[in-house]
Amino acid sequence: MFEGTVRGNLDPLEQYSDNEIWEALDKCQLGDLVRAREEKLESTVVDDGENWSVGQRQLFCLGRALLKRSSILVLDEATASVDSATDGVIQKIITQEFKDRTIVTIAHRIHTVIDSD
Repeated sequence: MFEGTVRGNLDPLEQYSDNEIWEALDKCQLGDLVRAREEKLESTVVDDGENWSVGQRQLFCLGRALLKRSSILVLDEATASVDSATDGVIQKIITQEFKDRTIVTIAHRIHTVIDSD
């Protein structure tokens, strides 16, 4: 993550509306957390996202991918540093939101790629 704001990390090129950003945050399970902060989308993100947990950082990156709507998603050990609950959330989001896209996954955990072809 980059030093700046939640908005700037999700939409660095300022291409999306607030509604689209909130929709992505809700889909990646961060909407309520960001809404609870006084600054909301303008909440601070320090360099490397150190003021957010590892799982939250991964979810923010997933939110960025949700906004971008790329046809190809590359995941390199996307859940290696998160707990099993966050891993489950990430896997569920990927299954639901990226089902019509090509996903290239690099992983050591077999359950991460078990449903891949």
